[in-house]
Amino acid sequence: MGLHDKHSFLKSFSYAFSGIKTSFQSELHLKIHAFAGVLALGGGFYFGLTKIEWVVIILLIMGMFSLEMINTAIEKTVDLVTRDYHHLAKKAKDIAAGAVLVYAIGAMVIGIIIFWPYLGI
Repeated sequence: MGLHDKHSFLKSFSYAFSGIKTSFQSELHLKIHAFAGVLALGGGFYFGLTKIEWVVIILLIMGMFSLEMINTAIEKTVDLVTRDYHHLAKKAKDIAAGAVLVYAIGAMVIGIIIFWPYLGI
């Protein structure tokens, strides 16, 4: 890896961290998902999850963050292309938001499956 390649590689991390920072600063839903993730992590420490349960919880949290950021990128791109109402722009935004909702529901169901036995109900 040459000096230019190393510089480009490190610069790409800078861009990625900037994107993460911007997402957390500007997106309320990402903050809500972060709060839910902190609750899940806290519950995991409290109940002493197994290794596989930890892997699942971490994958769910990181997947939720990633999908929410992709949704935001789609919304921002659509807004950049047109500020005027267009049915295809609406569909793109609705589909991206729908993907986040589907994942969030699935994550919640899996979280219930993981934590339910620990609750002793």
